[in-house]
Amino acid sequence: MNRCPWVDAGKPDYLAYHDNEWGVPHHDDAALFELLTLEGAQAGLSWYTVLRKRAHYREVFGGFDIDAIAACDEKMVDEWMENAGLIRHRQKLASTITNARAAQALRVSHGSLDNYFWSWVDYRPIVNAPRTLDDYPAKTALSDEVSKDLRKRGFKFVGSTIIYAFLQAAGLVNDHAADCFRQTELAGTR
Repeated sequence: MNRCPWVDAGKPDYLAYHDNEWGVPHHDDAALFELLTLEGAQAGLSWYTVLRKRAHYREVFGGFDIDAIAACDEKMVDEWMENAGLIRHRQKLASTITNARAAQALRVSHGSLDNYFWSWVDYRPIVNAPRTLDDYPAKTALSDEVSKDLRKRGFKFVGSTIIYAFLQAAGLVNDHAADCFRQTELAGTR
């Protein structure tokens, strides 16, 4: 079975993530906020590091409940900094609260995170068909635009490279390799 060239077949949880989650169109606001948060947490690290901590993030952040996180304060950041199950980077952890508050405002202006993000791609995934690792861009004109807009709205840790990884993970961009079994399975999804 062919998979994307970035997948480490020796890591079962990585395989499961690729085979079942990566690139699948997400429409739930909590799931979108989770991916945005985790992609920001990844900055400077490997995705596998974040993936191994994801279950703990979900527990600590109450399933990525945007309103509950937005109600947190600096004392919570201090507590999170003591939590070995999280990536203990103060700015990244504090950005989770900042981003939850910005997400609340975005839901007011756009109805949902789902509507906001999917409007950027006309509510249809962009389908690419990379063939080699070199064919995967780190960022695109679209991720530049989304990143700029999110920063203007007060979001943190949403640089263009982070946003492109988010767009891929959340299924707004189908970047499964041309010969990956998931490419054709997901090509027609919305």
